[in-house]
Amino acid sequence: MSAVSERPWLDTSLPVAERVELLLGAMTLEEKAGLFFHTMIAMGENGELSEGSDAFGIPSNHHHVVELKMSHFNLLGAAPTAGEMAAWYNRLQELAASTRLGIPVTISTDPRHSFSENPGASILSGPFSQWPEPLGLAATQDAALVERFGDIARREYTAVGIRVALHPQVDLATEPRWARQLHTFGEDAELSGALGAAYVRGFQGETFGDGSVSTMTKHFPGGGPQKDGEDPHFDYGREQVYPGDNFEHHLKPFEAVFAAGGRQIMPYYGMPIGTEYEEVGFGFNKGVLTGLLRERFGFDGIVCTDWGLVTDQAIMGTDFAARAWGVEHLTPEERMAKILDAGADQFGGEQEPEMLIGLVRDGIVSEERLDVSARRLLREKFELGLFENPYVDASAADGIVGSAEFRAAGDAAQRASVTVLSNGGSLPFAQGAKLYVEGIAAETAARYGTVVQAPGEADIAILRLQAPYEQRSSMFENFFHAGSLDFPEDVLAHVAEVSAAVPTVVDVFLDRPAILAPIVDTADAVVANWGSSAEALLDVLSGAAPATGRLPFDVPRSMAAVEASRPDVPFDTEDPLFRFGHGLSL
Repeated sequence: MSAVSERPWLDTSLPVAERVELLLGAMTLEEKAGLFFHTMIAMGENGELSEGSDAFGIPSNHHHVVELKMSHFNLLGAAPTAGEMAAWYNRLQELAASTRLGIPVTISTDPRHSFSENPGASILSGPFSQWPEPLGLAATQDAALVERFGDIARREYTAVGIRVALHPQVDLATEPRWARQLHTFGEDAELSGALGAAYVRGFQGETFGDGSVSTMTKHFPGGGPQKDGEDPHFDYGREQVYPGDNFEHHLKPFEAVFAAGGRQIMPYYGMPIGTEYEEVGFGFNKGVLTGLLRERFGFDGIVCTDWGLVTDQAIMGTDFAARAWGVEHLTPEERMAKILDAGADQFGGEQEPEMLIGLVRDGIVSEERLDVSARRLLREKFELGLFENPYVDASAADGIVGSAEFRAAGDAAQRASVTVLSNGGSLPFAQGAKLYVEGIAAETAARYGTVVQAPGEADIAILRLQAPYEQRSSMFENFFHAGSLDFPEDVLAHVAEVSAAVPTVVDVFLDRPAILAPIVDTADAVVANWGSSAEALLDVLSGAAPATGRLPFDVPRSMAAVEASRPDVPFDTEDPLFRFGHGLSL
């Protein structure tokens, strides 16, 4: 018998909707349930299948695919080479093909093209071309550049089998302390919408199909207005507040993404306080997911919750409660039922098909309700072409991912994003100048001048700093930079000491809008970056490349101004030091 006669949904002459119904009709309850869970998966060494990872409680690839019947996974961690990643992906698809229905696996990922490493939000670029963080893309104010990035990332992702991007993040960075703004396009709704739409077009391609990467835009309906800027991965950050009555403003970038054809949505962890909506996390919120997203905006794509709303989980040796904000009193089973009733299709970061099967068998959730979401999930696999060809050419992956062309484009974007905030005259510095550097490798700086060992011997000093944040109690929490935006006194004293000896340029990785006033007062020049190599930075500082970056947010003058501002209102800090769009040319 032919494959099509045994599996009629493989008949490519049929419309996708009919193929979906044929497959859905063949599925058992257990096979349907497996579709609903989208969680992290580990790669084995040298492209082999994995036996699991203890850090996030990840089981073996075999257990996930064969025993739990799951087929949507977020790949955790970086691979040494693209070829190894592609080889692992093919082995995983072979494993999926061995199951009763042979439903192919869909692999997703957090961002993989920039400079930050956060197992809850992003992954170091590894073999992929390296670009600025999204805030840096926003600093270019160039939608064509962002679409070009999306197109390159699409080609690199598809070369290794990644078909869903758990991004873009189009939340508005309206609370200066917010821990997640690095991966946004900043504070301005119009710019965020334009760049978010360009990002989606780049990843999904001119037409959605077998060469596309499906985008899961987050975090609906906008995660920026976090109380005190705390992150709702953690219970102390669960509240989203709207003292400026500005809920609607945060929807604007999502409207642009919908118009561009965005396929998937991830609601945020936070729970809205003082609005018309139920005070429960957005993943549980029927007024938001059904009333607002499905009915008002007419969205019929996939809705996947953020990770870990149902069960408590240990992360990096610390126990964390489920992010069941507002429904902490419900059992895991009740939380799961509420998420489905709210209108979501998938449980992010969960791997509990038996729990869902139990809800159906107990009559709490109908199998017809499962079919509604299963249709969306299967449709996406068909439209991505995974049933026709789930495999990639592993021998070609290393030549595509991180190619010279793609790396050059990323390097150019890094240079374009560097933003000069102040300049007393030391920039651009002269080729061959005596350089004192901190945070830059001496061999790199030596290509631009003569490196000296002490500030007093230099013509110019260049110091690279990280924007400040408060240390928290666990390793995982410290990946989310939160708390005060004031630099520690010892850092300010060091900058002042060097600046007293030599004209000093301070470059800050501005993942949050730090209080720069004390540094601007002492340093000759202050520069911001959101992911730029030392070479890209020095190209701009030396005048070898133009300074074109512009601020994607306001930089507040003081913490008092931050604390007095309304978290849901953009550009609300009094008398900011630098305004959105500021940037000097050299």
